[in-house]
Amino acid sequence: MRSADRNTTRHPEVPALPAGDVAAASPPATMRDVAGRAGVSVSTVSRVVNANGYVRTSTRLLVEEAITELGFVPSGAARGLVARRTGLLGLCLPDMGPAGVGHAPWPAGPPVELVEDSGPAPGGASWGSMYFGEILRGAEYAAWEADHALAVAVARPPHEEARVRDLAGRVDGLVVVAGTLSDALLEHVAHRVPVVLVAGPRPAGGYDHVGVDNGEGIRFLVEHLVGAHGLRDMRFVAGRPGTRDDIDRFRGFRSASKALGLPVPAEPALRGDFTRDAARLLAGQVVADHRGGRARLPEAFVCTNDETALGFLDVLSAEGVRVPDDVAVTGFDGIDGARTCSPRLTTVEQPVADLGRFAVGVLRECLADPRLPRQDLIVPSRVLLRESCGRH
Repeated sequence: MRSADRNTTRHPEVPALPAGDVAAASPPATMRDVAGRAGVSVSTVSRVVNANGYVRTSTRLLVEEAITELGFVPSGAARGLVARRTGLLGLCLPDMGPAGVGHAPWPAGPPVELVEDSGPAPGGASWGSMYFGEILRGAEYAAWEADHALAVAVARPPHEEARVRDLAGRVDGLVVVAGTLSDALLEHVAHRVPVVLVAGPRPAGGYDHVGVDNGEGIRFLVEHLVGAHGLRDMRFVAGRPGTRDDIDRFRGFRSASKALGLPVPAEPALRGDFTRDAARLLAGQVVADHRGGRARLPEAFVCTNDETALGFLDVLSAEGVRVPDDVAVTGFDGIDGARTCSPRLTTVEQPVADLGRFAVGVLRECLADPRLPRQDLIVPSRVLLRESCGRH
């Protein structure tokens, strides 16, 4: 990991705990402490912590309040070891799957069916983002190289807090994709294990961070669309409101538009949720409005991520809208699907697998020396010019 130090900015303003403070820290709260604080039995606390068995809402709220007050994190069996090391690292990802999938009926019928595939249907179920798959791949490989195992938790309601607390109690450290956990829960688990945030801007809470410069990537991309292709009528397609990466990318779009003398939008023209399915719905409405005379196509769609751009390509191609002749489409991330689609997608490539890999490296440094200053590691990105924005 020291080989990446040339890209690492250490921040001395975040004070490190002296060794004496670490040794003098109070012992972690136990399940019995929580039970005493909440005025319930240990078995009731166990049911709340493990989301196993019925507990009245009022009782559960008392237990959760006691957990927060005491900073309790469930302990795995290996935490009794003198070295206090499990050899297990954690990765926490957001829930990107469709609601209700876990309640599907047990499959019935023949083991194999012949079905004519008419192409992707807008709104179809998706098991999540290739972006997070790439982060997982990089993190797992780095953990394997260091002879660690990697445990993964998806922050999926309704028991995401219990699941994350349980994971934090079983691992030596935790890698968290920015925006996955609330600030309160993030601070809660960081009291017990080192936490490294992936993506998003530099966090205010003093956590170690690995990310890319989202605004600069979009700025370079817009400058290319204007300078090389003469495109000036562009629409930004955003993701979920309040997402930090999305906010930074839209700011970069606005900054580039202002610098190039283009109209500066106050809000994104369209908004999805980062998934290909949501983008297909948006693109379908765009094409319908265009053909119905209610709106015209812009010269380019600048999409907040690759999966959104791929969803637009799916529908535009199926509806006979030529890319890039009728409209250009660009993305952000550089996932594998961006280079295998047709036309190939122009995108800002952030080395997504490297984000996971470097995050595990930073986490291991934290474990080796908890007194190290916090790191804010910015991984370089690059604009990959392909056919979806024009002929080269």
